[in-house]
Amino acid sequence: MKLEGIHHITCITGDAPGNVHFYAGTLGLRMVKKSVNQDDPTIYHLFYADEKGSAGSDITFFEYPGAPRGRAGAGMVHLIVWRVASEQALDFWEQRLTEAGVIPKRANGSIRFEDPEGLDLELRVVETSEDPLIADHPEIPKEFALQGFEGVRAYTADPDMSHSLLTDTLGFVADRDDRFVSRGDSRSSFYAYDRAPGRGLQGAGTVHHVAWASTMEEHEAWRERVAGAGMDVTPVIDRFWFRSIYFREPSGVLFEIATLGPGFDVDEPLETLGEKLTLPPNFEHLRDKLEDILTPLPDPR
Repeated sequence: MKLEGIHHITCITGDAPGNVHFYAGTLGLRMVKKSVNQDDPTIYHLFYADEKGSAGSDITFFEYPGAPRGRAGAGMVHLIVWRVASEQALDFWEQRLTEAGVIPKRANGSIRFEDPEGLDLELRVVETSEDPLIADHPEIPKEFALQGFEGVRAYTADPDMSHSLLTDTLGFVADRDDRFVSRGDSRSSFYAYDRAPGRGLQGAGTVHHVAWASTMEEHEAWRERVAGAGMDVTPVIDRFWFRSIYFREPSGVLFEIATLGPGFDVDEPLETLGEKLTLPPNFEHLRDKLEDILTPLPDPR
């Protein structure tokens, strides 16, 4: 069995309107689903991705209105890395980010910067045969657009404690010190460690969890394999657009394994993804209440 790299990355925001403006506006991603946190439906779960809502491009946010900023520490992902195609793309993004009031730091084929709540992001030039996962945006030429995730970096007190789970159980390949690659038939992503600067604090501008992609057919087998490695793993949870299991890897980062399907277009046309509040069927009875309490959002397009 092989995991197909990163499925999605879920983060926390305290400001959903500002979050839409930055990720759908400045970065040019498509909002592919405006929904609610299925464990706490009184708050948003916003999904941004490429034009088709593809796994491998999907960054998502829980909104806790007014949440104070957190800080990444041991057991937390602290950096999200996207692919871009060229140094010319970095030229474009350096100018665009600067004009948006963001301070980019460019070096060695990449640009690093923070989102408005302090989440650390990187755009990196990557040569790959994998399909570019691109969203359409009128201000961003396709050849410069974000192309999906390259990987994430996490903080740990001891990188060695997770080595066996990542390689023996999840099938990642250790390709250099403290860096591992999940390589499937279609996509790949890296997962790397840095020494933790101290304890973290969950809050706005931090990563909640990272999800890895599995086929529908192998999902139950992944649960059995993770449980067999001694991890405390949840039952399979039906999220309607995909199915999920959750567990903490030994360094403390919350992992999810999510299925490649059914997909975001199972309940609304691809052409209109993300334009309205979409609820899984078992939450539909809450619609009137939720529409009254959820933060009004700008039109992402």
